[in-house]
Amino acid sequence: QVQLVESGGGLVQAGGSLRLSCAASGIIFSINHMGWYRQAPGKQRELVATITMGRSTNYADSVKGRFTISRDNAKNTVYLQMNSLKPEDTAVYYCNAKHAMRPANDYWGQGTQVTVSS
Repeated sequence: QVQLVESGGGLVQAGGSLRLSCAASGIIFSINHMGWYRQAPGKQRELVATITMGRSTNYADSVKGRFTISRDNAKNTVYLQMNSLKPEDTAVYYCNAKHAMRPANDYWGQGTQVTVSS
């Protein structure tokens, strides 16, 4: 049974920082591309950042220079360090795992709320 469990969300003032974690089980973590997505009220889910099994990273333009994605294969965990947070970063943040060779094996966490106050 695959589980992706996010943690680290919360309420923070604009300009503050949060670090999200996503602990994975039931998958071979090292051969999964990992990603963070977010969905704000009334909007579609959007990509925030991804990190491949080879540790190549990709970021949405809106978070470049402020967010950093990383992974620890020994802990089966992916992180999202979020700095200089803005009210427009408010959303539910979701962790995603996609098998590198079998992209149909695509899993999501339950999400964690991030709220940035102005």
